[in-house]
Amino acid sequence: MSKHCDHCHHAHEEAHEHDHEHEHDHDHEHAHGHTHAHSHEHGHDHGHDHGGEEENRTVMIVRIIASAALLAAGLLLSLPTWAKIALFLLSWVVVGYNVVIAAAENILHGHALDEMFLMTVASVGAFCLGDFAEGVAVMLLYQIGEFFQDYAVDQSRDSIAELMDIRPDTAEVERNGKIETVHPQQVNVGEIIVVRPGEKIPLDGTVIEGASALNTLALTGESAPRDVGVGDPVISGCVNMQGVLRIEATHAYSDSTVARILELVENAGDHKSRADQFITRFARIYTPVVVGLAVLVALIPPLFFGGAWKEWITSALTFLVISCPCALVISVPLTFFSAIGGASKRGILIKGANYVETLAQTGVAVFDKTGTLTQGAFAVTEIHPEGVTEQALLSLAAAAEQFSTHPIAQALLSACAGDLPKAEDAAEVAGHGVLATIQGKRVAVGNGKMMIREGVAYQPAGKAGTVVYAAADGQYLGYILISDALKAGAKAAIDGLKQLNVGRTVMLTGDSEAAAREVSDALQLDEMHAGLLPDGKVDEVERLMNEKDAQTALVFVGDGINDAPVLARADVGVAMGALGSDAAIEAADVVLMDDDPRKLPQAIRMARATVRIVRQNILFSLAVKVIVMILGVLHVAPLWLAIFADVGVCFLAILNAMRAMHIRD
Repeated sequence: MSKHCDHCHHAHEEAHEHDHEHEHDHDHEHAHGHTHAHSHEHGHDHGHDHGGEEENRTVMIVRIIASAALLAAGLLLSLPTWAKIALFLLSWVVVGYNVVIAAAENILHGHALDEMFLMTVASVGAFCLGDFAEGVAVMLLYQIGEFFQDYAVDQSRDSIAELMDIRPDTAEVERNGKIETVHPQQVNVGEIIVVRPGEKIPLDGTVIEGASALNTLALTGESAPRDVGVGDPVISGCVNMQGVLRIEATHAYSDSTVARILELVENAGDHKSRADQFITRFARIYTPVVVGLAVLVALIPPLFFGGAWKEWITSALTFLVISCPCALVISVPLTFFSAIGGASKRGILIKGANYVETLAQTGVAVFDKTGTLTQGAFAVTEIHPEGVTEQALLSLAAAAEQFSTHPIAQALLSACAGDLPKAEDAAEVAGHGVLATIQGKRVAVGNGKMMIREGVAYQPAGKAGTVVYAAADGQYLGYILISDALKAGAKAAIDGLKQLNVGRTVMLTGDSEAAAREVSDALQLDEMHAGLLPDGKVDEVERLMNEKDAQTALVFVGDGINDAPVLARADVGVAMGALGSDAAIEAADVVLMDDDPRKLPQAIRMARATVRIVRQNILFSLAVKVIVMILGVLHVAPLWLAIFADVGVCFLAILNAMRAMHIRD
């Protein structure tokens, strides 16, 4: 039994490791839960392809039906005793021969205490006690339970594979004037690939011809298409929705976004949760203890208290059968694996079960500002005209700045829709702004120094950000505020964290006090610290780590590029807006593939729901087992009920674990 339980546990580790080479094989190694032991130890021999699985499943259905029919005939038909016994034995052999063979093979290999040995002992023990029907029922119920467990775990595995179906099958590459269809791994950096509408982009690259909209749903969880054209970077795994694209490959397949994401998800099992580690240790200690107790139950009452040998051996067999902790060993890692697969569908990559568990304990959320809570780019955020319309003020300022390459000029031009007035004699005044002649007027656009230089009467705005003042022929026309605007989902993200009772929200930034204060006030953060260098951010995180409750976790959210030291120091490092960013994927424990901070509370909600499911499975499994153990020792629970409870609990725990794939936001 201990062998079996360890086997179950390692099987689920292998379920995370399928297809490391990223070959296009969605069938994966068939290693999961109870079933891994069956594949070579007791004859289920699940194939590595779906056709083989279906064939084996059909054979098992036929065996179960035939065994049940023979058992019913032995119970219901008026036959001589020897004939009934023959039917029972035939029924037992039909349904359980592979279990007996596996048990014998394992004994030869020095692993006697596994589940196959347990079922063989239980059924043969019942035969020896003269309970032939019960001996058959033990094996039949066990195989029925195993069948449904196999099916449930298969469905879980296939669902996760479907969720992560972002691996491209082929790539069409231009070579010697022809288009060749090859595996993405055979495409070299610098080669040109052709992607038609409806096809996945096989490699990261740059568009050199064509324009289209890309479906990034599989990577980001967002359905909104992303428009691309010549010169735009594109990443593997996206689906081309419209025109034909010619793309120059910038990364080999092994370094591409899709390969890295698949590797992260598939290797997530390497990072075990504390619950998973506990269950592993628990099974190794628990198993020999209960085997010893079963032996004592069988021997002590008959030897010392005059108990009937048949009754107490039956009780010991019942005790032994129900004691197997397979429901825990299978369902706990499966729950975390299912959660990681479900999160990846929503564009949230979690690198291991331990991070799911830690996320659920989030009590302090710390954010970088630029690129995390704000857009990380200059944009027009306010327009305050004096005597003209907003559009007139914006057009005049943009016209004067249209020949400048300064980020301020680019922000003005981006905000201005429509044709601009013609600007003549435009000239930059260093440290002040721009002078130009527009529609016959001398226009000055720049900072307060420019207004003073031109003798314009103006009132300083006194706002955080970059203020651009404008005047025409000495007349003040108003000002435009350019700043790093909040992301659309930033306020909702902070509100979502507070709804989840995350007790402390903090912002750390290297920006000015005024700019940081404006963002902090807008988002209603609990505290903020400005003017920090990278080592200053680490110091602040250290302070917060020391101040927080020991039972809660600190999550740091940054862009993953210049925040690596802080991401590493936090309990959980979360990289924002990391679509295609190697640095972010490497540095963080959790990667939010799009640029939406609202994914953080979503990830925490999913983590907490996952931990609840794990606790439900642990409590339910242990409660049922303890009750049936007690009933067995008291001669109330027959042997077949112990089998039913064991496989039934395991099956229900697996179904509950699979819910983690479909947790509602």
